Amino acid sequence: MNSAAPAPIAASDPAGAFVPGPPVTLMPSGSGPLDGLTFAVKDLIDVEGSRTGGGNPDWLKAQGCATTSAPAVRALLAAGAALRGKTVTDELAFSLEGVNAHYGTPVNPACPDRIPGGSSSGSAAAVAAGLVDFALGTDTGGSVRVPASFVGVYGFRPTHDAVSLAGVVPFAPSYDTVGWLARDIQTLSAVGDVLLPKASPAPIRTLRLVCDAFALADPKVSALLRSHCDALEIDDEITLFDGAEGEWLECYRVLQGAEIWRQLGPWIRSAQPRFGDAIAPRFTDAASITPADVARWAPARASFAARIGAMLGDGVGLVMPTAPCVALRRDAGPSEIADFYRRALVLTSIAGHAGLPQIGVPAGRLDGCPVGLSILASPGHDRALLETESRWANLAGHKEPT
Repeated sequence: MNSAAPAPIAASDPAGAFVPGPPVTLMPSGSGPLDGLTFAVKDLIDVEGSRTGGGNPDWLKAQGCATTSAPAVRALLAAGAALRGKTVTDELAFSLEGVNAHYGTPVNPACPDRIPGGSSSGSAAAVAAGLVDFALGTDTGGSVRVPASFVGVYGFRPTHDAVSLAGVVPFAPSYDTVGWLARDIQTLSAVGDVLLPKASPAPIRTLRLVCDAFALADPKVSALLRSHCDALEIDDEITLFDGAEGEWLECYRVLQGAEIWRQLGPWIRSAQPRFGDAIAPRFTDAASITPADVARWAPARASFAARIGAMLGDGVGLVMPTAPCVALRRDAGPSEIADFYRRALVLTSIAGHAGLPQIGVPAGRLDGCPVGLSILASPGHDRALLETESRWANLAGHKEPT
C-alpha cells in the first residue's frame, strides 16, 4: 500500500482528518437536542459557501461553491450542532481503505500504524481523535461501517432513502446512504433523532447470529465477537449465503459499478481526471460493465433481498461482524488488500442489497486494534437499532472471557 502516506498534520488536526485549506465552519442556525455538540462533514456532502472536493483535485477544480448545505447538514445546524470542518474522503468514495493518493491517509487514532478505513476516513478519524462529537459520512458498500470498526467508534448506516441524498455527490444511488459516526451510542442516537423520519418501530427482541458471516472473519475476530453472544442473548443461529458468497460479491460489483459509471462516467470521459494508482482501475472496471451484466444480476439482487427479508421482520435483528479483520497495516500488500475486499464486500453487501439499516458497535480489541460487531434490522427499524438501552449499546464494556 505504497500510497498510504500520512495526511499533512496541523496542530489543530493531529489526525490529518480535515481537508487542506482554511477550516469550513458554520455556527448553529437554531437550538435543540444537539446544543453544544460539534460535528464534521465528509467532503462528498455540500456545505454552503464551500466547494465539495470529493477527494480528488480535478473534481474540486470543476466545482463551484455550494449555494446551500445538504438537507442533512441543515438539519444538524438547526438542532444546535456547530460544524467544525469538512473531512478527507477516498477519491469519489471508491475505496474501503482510507487511503488518498492526493491528500494523504488520515491517522487511525486507535492504532496509528494501520489504515483508518474508508471512504469516510476523515470523519472516522476526527471522531476517534475527539476533534468533534460526531461526523457525517456516506455509506454505499461499507464506507461508514468499516472505518467505524477500524477506529473503534459507533457507526450507523440508515435505511436506504431514510436520510435525503440531496446535496451529496452521487456514487451508486440505489446503494448510497448518508450515515454518521460517534464515540457513544447516546450521541449516535441523538443524531438519529434529528435526521431520521419520526416513527416508532417495534423494539428488537430477537437476535439471530449469521453463522456464515462470522465464517468470513478472521478466526480471532470471530472468536472475540462470539464471546459477546452471551451478553447479547442470541436467540438462534442461521446461514444466509448457503455457499454463494461469490455471487453476493459479484452482484454487488456489477450493479454498483454500473451505477457508478452512469453517474460519474460522463465527467471522467470529459475531464480525464488524475486518479490514484489504486482507484483508476476500479473506474476502468466500472466502465466495462454491460447492460447484459446488469440484466443478469438485477434479479439476483431481488432474490438476495427477499431472502434477507424472510429472516427479518418486526423485532428481529441479524448479528454479524462489521468487518472481517482489524485495520490493515499501512504497508499491507496487494494480496492482503484483495483478500480484505473479497470478504468485506460480501459482509457489507447484505445491508446494501436490501436497503437495510445497520449499526456497528465497538466490541473490544484484538492485539490492540478495535473490532466491531453489527446488528441489521428491517427497513424502517433504524430507531430500534439506536436504542440507548439495547443489549448491544455497550459491548465494549462487556468483559470478554479469559
